[in-house]
Amino acid sequence: MLKPILIGLAVALGVAALANGVFMLTSPEGWYFAVPGVTTTGSFNQHFIRDIGIVFLFIGAGFLTGAFQPHLRLFAWATPTIWLSGHALFHFWEVAVGICSASVLGRDFPAVTLPALLGWTLTVWALKRARIDGAL
Repeated sequence: MLKPILIGLAVALGVAALANGVFMLTSPEGWYFAVPGVTTTGSFNQHFIRDIGIVFLFIGAGFLTGAFQPHLRLFAWATPTIWLSGHALFHFWEVAVGICSASVLGRDFPAVTLPALLGWTLTVWALKRARIDGAL
C-alpha cells in the first residue's frame, strides 16, 4: 500500500523539478518574476537562474530514475534530497543571520523545505527497503 504512494510521490517530485528546471532555462526572467519571493533575494541574474535550472533537471531525473529503477532507487533519491536539504538549510541560515525575516520560511515552505522533507521520506523508505531486500 505504501509503495505505490511513495513511487507516485517520487514521480510528482520528479515532474515538478523538471518543469521548474525547464522554466528556469527557457524563461529565466519569467521565472524570476513568477516565483514569489525571488525578486527579494537579489537582482536578476539569468546565468545563475539557468545554472540552478540545470540542477533542477538533474533533481527531476533522479527522482524519476528512482521511481522506475528500483536497483538505483536509494542513490537516485538520496542525491537530489541532499541538494534540496542544503537549499532549505540555506534559507534557514538567511533567517538566522538576519538577511531575511522569519516570515519567508512560511512563504518558501512549499517550494523549498517541503520537497527536502518529502525527499527524505523517500530516501529513508528506500534505505529500509534496500536493507530488507539484502542490497545493503
